Parts: sequence; structure tokens; C-alpha cells
Amino acid sequence: MLEYGIGSTEVKTEVSESISEIPQNRTLMIEKLTKDAPPSPEIVQNLTNIQDVFKKFNPSIEVEFEDSEGALQSEKMLFGNLEDFGVKGITRQSEFLKSLDEQKAQFYQIVKQLKKNKLLRKALSQKETKEALLTAIYSMIKELDQNI
Repeated sequence: MLEYGIGSTEVKTEVSESISEIPQNRTLMIEKLTKDAPPSPEIVQNLTNIQDVFKKFNPSIEVEFEDSEGALQSEKMLFGNLEDFGVKGITRQSEFLKSLDEQKAQFYQIVKQLKKNKLLRKALSQKETKEALLTAIYSMIKELDQNI
């Protein structure tokens, strides 16, 4: 089964995900890009490309994120092009998601270190050395908290 990308002409995704400019003799149908429905349907003419559509309608949405302690954080997402709907586009706009992405990167680094570092794996496999290592880490965290 072939998969196709979005566009005014058929674009196979094997080539690349792209959107061709819509010729002047075509009609562009737009779906709802915001949370609220418009009060009445609106016909808009002379929008010749995707950028014009985004400039005209300025799609956005309020999003609430919940952190690990249960606190809610509200952020407004703005969409100026199709890239803004992807993971990178949404993460780029959100401080909350940026911090989660940084945490994820740090966790991957830790896992990478655990896989590579034989001494650390050996230390963590024995109960006494594991407890000593955790005690050292907790004391470093405490010292950093006091100095900040």
C-alpha cells in the first residue's frame, strides 16, 4: 500500500514530505485549526499558498501541562507553518516540553554511561557499593542545593 503526503498534487512520501504550491486554478480547502469554531462559515479569497492561510487565520491553542508534582502549567501554542504541528515545532514553543526534552536527553546519557561503564555497573550490582554511591550522590546534591 502506497503512502502519500499532503499537497495539491500527489507526492509520494518516499521522495520527501513536502507541499507543492497550489496553482491559481485550484481551490484550497482548510480544516479547523483552532479550538473554537467560527461563528459562521467564511469564504476567503486570494490566499495562494499555505503561508497566506496561516497569516490570515493565526491558528493557536491554549494547552495545560501537568508536572510530576501535579502542578498545572498553561502555555499558548502558535502555529505559523506546518512544521509547528510536529514534535520539534511544538517543543520549540513550550518551555515545559523543552525541560522534559532536556531531562530525556540526560536520562539517555545516564543509560549510555551505564551500558559502557563496567566499573559503574559492577558497583551498582553490589548492595554495599550501591548504597555508598547513592550516599555520595545525595551528599553532592545537598551541597549543590546549599550553594545555589
